[in-house]
Amino acid sequence: MTATLTETLQEGIRLFNLKRWDMALRIFQQLLSNTEDIKVTTELAYYLGLCYTKLGHFDDALFHLEQVINAESNILRVYQCRLTLAYIYVITERTQMAEFELNRLSEIGFESVQLYTVLAYSACSEKQYQKAVELYTKALQLDNNNTTAMNGLGYILVDTAMNVQQGLVFCKKAVDRNPDNAAYLDSLGWAYFKNGEAMEARNWLRRALSIASVASQQKEIRKHIQIVAGET
Repeated sequence: MTATLTETLQEGIRLFNLKRWDMALRIFQQLLSNTEDIKVTTELAYYLGLCYTKLGHFDDALFHLEQVINAESNILRVYQCRLTLAYIYVITERTQMAEFELNRLSEIGFESVQLYTVLAYSACSEKQYQKAVELYTKALQLDNNNTTAMNGLGYILVDTAMNVQQGLVFCKKAVDRNPDNAAYLDSLGWAYFKNGEAMEARNWLRRALSIASVASQQKEIRKHIQIVAGET
């Protein structure tokens, strides 16, 4: 790569790491239109796929991530792309395709916290709650500070009434480590409600709604608020 191309790519990566995904995306798109180097286009496809995933443009993300899987020689990057594909399939309710990708990773011996949390999320979406609990537990065995697993496990335990007290503990831990995550605040509010503490629940749910930026997330939080208020 030329110095200018390298510098521009590094600037895009810097913006991506700063979570300025819109700005990074524009840089990667511009670079892609100005190069035919296979190595560079594969690198760009990787970051384009991740940017599109972060921005919720899942069809575009799938297109670029598949390109990376077909061309990339770095096996860890291929694993990451397959894991991201599985996440997209879960989010877009294509659970069979998600399970295909996840089971493929599992069969070849790839093990990570991310793998177990996505598998757990997929199991939960299929209402396989006990399986989801086991998978979140495996994730925490690998990393006992993983907030995604804490929140997911805590929410299932309270929502299904498997163990509302223990679920509340996990939800509290997730919020303690990430107090500005709307999903975690929502889970904590719901956990308090399931433990019979409606006033505490309302406080956390209102806080969750005040910082939630995704429409689907706002809808779920409002639903919980209405239930806590006795409006449903």
